[in-house]
Amino acid sequence: MNNETLFAEATRYIPGGVNSPVRSFNGVGGTPFFTKRASGCHLYDSDEKQYIDYVSSWGANIVGHAHPQVVERVTAALACGFSYGTPTELELELARKVCQMMPSIEKLRLVSSGTEAVMSALRVARAYTQRNYIIKFNGCYHGHSDSLLVKAGSGLHALGQASSAGIPQEAVEHTLILEYNDIAGLRAAFIKYPIAAVLVEPYAGNMNLVRGSTEFIYALRDLCNEFKSVLIFDEVMTGFRVARGGAQELLRVSPDLTTLGKVIGGGMPLAAFGGKREIMDKLAPLGNVYQAGTLSGNPIAVTAGLANLELISEPFFYQNLSAYNAKLTSGLTELALSAGVPFSADYVGGMFGLYFREQIPVNLAQVKELDELRFKKFFHAMLNLGVFWAPSLFEAGFICAAHNQEALEQTLERAATVFKTL
Repeated sequence: MNNETLFAEATRYIPGGVNSPVRSFNGVGGTPFFTKRASGCHLYDSDEKQYIDYVSSWGANIVGHAHPQVVERVTAALACGFSYGTPTELELELARKVCQMMPSIEKLRLVSSGTEAVMSALRVARAYTQRNYIIKFNGCYHGHSDSLLVKAGSGLHALGQASSAGIPQEAVEHTLILEYNDIAGLRAAFIKYPIAAVLVEPYAGNMNLVRGSTEFIYALRDLCNEFKSVLIFDEVMTGFRVARGGAQELLRVSPDLTTLGKVIGGGMPLAAFGGKREIMDKLAPLGNVYQAGTLSGNPIAVTAGLANLELISEPFFYQNLSAYNAKLTSGLTELALSAGVPFSADYVGGMFGLYFREQIPVNLAQVKELDELRFKKFFHAMLNLGVFWAPSLFEAGFICAAHNQEALEQTLERAATVFKTL
């Protein structure tokens, strides 16, 4: 069946025809394509059309799709069984590896999704501080648990409002929503409320790519130290994606807790949260903070994750990734400007942002100023030419190690044609 037929059939059995809303193309219009297979930096749809993939499973596939070394390791693991319900040496190996790569993590707990990791990190942070209020930032996404699906309230009121039906207001009454990169607002919130934890994407990826400024991140660390609150870096997206040691390596700031996902599982359902020993030891069975998962530390997912982490630890991996990203973003910017299209771009490691705006945005309000109509035209024109960007104005893009000079040249050649039509 072709993409249109598949989507029509999917809407009969799956809400909206998709199992995660951003796949629906609601942000750009049109019908999503259905992927049949993937290899390297390419996706192939149900009609066998090839796309250069800059979504990379939303950041997870940093070494490329179906990398032979990962496939070999996972295939061997499958022969040993899918899930045991007991500890495995593989879990220990992965936990040790992550702790070595991210020194701020002294102990680690494996889970199955980023949502689960963040939800659990907040629970243990509240138990550790014996406080309830948490801070998150407008435009940052931390999964779909009740207390985090929150939008900013009106006026100067910092308390958030549930942004999804089905969430009681009581579930978000202790969640404060502040503006990203706003140090003055941050300090005011600490003075007014007893803060258990601050949750932040150090480089936000769900309002496109927006960098936390060095001053903002340092202020977070200083205020959490001053008020004895827990600083949580949500590195589900940035962890092992922007650098070997994540955003915290680049920013030179050690959070108290870190949440991880995507790259850590190499495309498998795997995530984790970890940090200071004294906080993590609050978890059951040592402490009284309950958290559990039947499939946590699944041996197949852990095997894929270990293979992934070994590949990204090879010499010059991130230098090569960054060099490609620099050529991509600078090339697109030059083409847009020469065509008279207001445009800017930014990148960190293997993550990038494309903005139909002359200046790079620093918060959600500025992201909302992007030219949405131009973006939609750009997205569909590039898709027709076989280049797949994230189907939303508010999502970052990702490259992988399998992107090469040929893919770059093809992307820029096609973009040159498209920008002239905008």
